Amino acid sequence: MSDVDDAPGVQPEQRAPSAKLFLGGLSWDTTEEKLRDHFGKYGSIVEAVVMRDRQTGRPRGFGFVTFTTPAAADAVVQDVHVIDGRQIDAKKSVPQELKPKARKVFVGGLSPETTEDQFKDYFSQFGEVVEAQIMQDHMSGRSRGFG
Repeated sequence: MSDVDDAPGVQPEQRAPSAKLFLGGLSWDTTEEKLRDHFGKYGSIVEAVVMRDRQTGRPRGFGFVTFTTPAAADAVVQDVHVIDGRQIDAKKSVPQELKPKARKVFVGGLSPETTEDQFKDYFSQFGEVVEAQIMQDHMSGRSRGFG
């Protein structure tokens, strides 16, 4: 079952199988042409894109491939892929409008004495808290003052 199938508020008739894949962990040397060459054996490719930084034009380490059929994308996610010496992560891409909306907030200026239970209890007055985490220094284990 894909993330789309689990999307809350989406009716079964709105859930179209995705033919678009997210590709994570790409080498800085990976190009659109290399993506087309590698994934072309799975089916006809509509688009292959390596995401780039807008200012520098350098690759950001991830991209997308869109096939003409969802079956081709399904076949890709079943296999292990190594491109330019790196094992990449290929996952079905879920459109933004089908993703559940995250309700995460950043809280700064926390007292070093604030516990995660106190943190969670305070925000529970505004609704259900799924996760409350105070960030800690890895070396000392002390609060970094935000969560």
